[in-house]
Amino acid sequence: MTISIGDKLPEATFKEKTADGMTETKVSDLFAGKKVVLFAVPGAFTPTCHLNHLPGYLENRDAILAKGVDEIAVVSVNDAFVMGAWEKATNGTGKLRYLSDWDASFTKAIGMDADLSAGTLGIRSKRYSMIVEDGKVTAFNLEETPGTAVASGAAALLEQL
Repeated sequence: MTISIGDKLPEATFKEKTADGMTETKVSDLFAGKKVVLFAVPGAFTPTCHLNHLPGYLENRDAILAKGVDEIAVVSVNDAFVMGAWEKATNGTGKLRYLSDWDASFTKAIGMDADLSAGTLGIRSKRYSMIVEDGKVTAFNLEETPGTAVASGAAALLEQL
């Protein structure tokens, strides 16, 4: 199944590396009663993700939140230690949630998995963004052109709010 507008997100568990150690967050808990912007990247620290996609969300954070969004989160099929290091390296602590879909269970459940083994990355996520209201997808943007972050970027998403 590929996720679509109007669909409810499936249950899965994300991991996060915090100052207090490793934590787990269920999808249902993260999105319940909130309006959340979620965007996915194929890999933390990879060129497009690190230099183009994530920075737009950090730069536009206040404008996105001003549109009634409760939280902004980035998800990647990386372990929580890598996501925690990326959070620190990008000065994103307290600004965005850096979610580890360590086993790709969420990514596979929404049909956004991609085999990037040819590029030495293995199973990863396609690049996308979505607006989720109380667990239901109200906007979805799949990046069709590899190496770009336009359709799924913060500027495009901001226009949808």
